[in-house]
Amino acid sequence: MLPRIPVSLPKRLKFPSRILSPNPRSFMEVHIRPWHMADIDNLAFYADNILIAQNLTNKFPHPYTRENGEVFIAGVSSMSPIQVFAIEVDGQAVGGTGIFPQDDIMCKNAELGYWLAEPYWGQGIVPQAVHQIVTYGFQTFDIDRIYARPFGGNLASQRVLEKLGFVLEARFYQTIFKFGAYQDELFYAVRRETWMI
Repeated sequence: MLPRIPVSLPKRLKFPSRILSPNPRSFMEVHIRPWHMADIDNLAFYADNILIAQNLTNKFPHPYTRENGEVFIAGVSSMSPIQVFAIEVDGQAVGGTGIFPQDDIMCKNAELGYWLAEPYWGQGIVPQAVHQIVTYGFQTFDIDRIYARPFGGNLASQRVLEKLGFVLEARFYQTIFKFGAYQDELFYAVRRETWMI
C-alpha cells in the first residue's frame, strides 16, 4: 500500500501552465505523483541512459535494470511522507524528482534532485516538475532552504534552477569524480521566504 500524500495537497500537484507536446496540435500536462509498480517499464527503459546517469550520483545505477527499478519503486513507496515522485506527462512516468530533508545541524534544509527521459528534454517539463516539488517541500517539511547540487557540466540543470529563482551559493572545483573524470560541484538554493507558493 502506498503512503498517503498529506490531505491538504491533491494527489497530483499541478503547475498552472501547459506546454506544447511533440505534436504541436496537442498539449501535455506535467504532474508529479507517487511512483507505482505499473511504471516499471517506463522507468527501466528511460533510466537506462548514460546521458542521464552521467549527471547523477552513483546511487543511480548504470546500466539501469528492471530489477533496479523494482527495488527503487518498492523503497520510495514506503516513505511517509512521500519524498520521491514520478514526473508524469500525458499519463506516463517520464522522469523522477525528490526532496530529501536533512538531519542534525542541517535539519532546516532539504536536497532536491531530478531527472527526465531524454526524448522529453528541452520542452519545459523540468521547470514545472521542480516548481511542484519545491512547493510540496516547503508545504510538507519544516525546512527553510532547498538546495540542489548540479554538476558543473550540466548547464541545462543550472538554467532550470536559475529560471526558478535558485541562487548559486557556491562552486567547488573538481570535487565530483564520475565516469573517470572530475567535475565541479555547484550549490544552488532557494529560501522559503523568497519562494512563491
